[in-house]
Amino acid sequence: MEAHEDELGPVDTVVIAFPASAPMTGEAVPMLLDLVDRKIIRVLDALFVIKEDDGTFSGFEATGLTSKGVGDLAVFEGASSGLLGDEDVAMTADAIEPGTAAVMIVYENRWAAPFAAAVRRNGGRLVDFQRIPTQELIASLEAAEAAV
Repeated sequence: MEAHEDELGPVDTVVIAFPASAPMTGEAVPMLLDLVDRKIIRVLDALFVIKEDDGTFSGFEATGLTSKGVGDLAVFEGASSGLLGDEDVAMTADAIEPGTAAVMIVYENRWAAPFAAAVRRNGGRLVDFQRIPTQELIASLEAAEAAV
């Protein structure tokens, strides 16, 4: 995968945990693939983490995947940019409960690439990037509405 700075959009990482009791309906993966198909995002990396009931954990890249092992997430076969590694596996394992599996996905926000490229061509640079957690946003909007 070759890319040049002036062509890249912002890159994010998301960790999605799946407790053993999760219903695993499979409805999220087609939505993610739709974003890829419409070139809104590009998946650069996928890494899977499993935390056993005894607290031990393992991680594996998106190679040699089968639908039996990772369900609909097998579509990420080969998504490995090298951005994720052992430290990311350990960090994810620390964040999830025993008996849980997780997938870490690194994706480029392709929709923002033309804007980001224009900013860079005009001498601008990204100084900071932060995401507001959904729960925090909802609480803030509810507080503002209650104040009216």
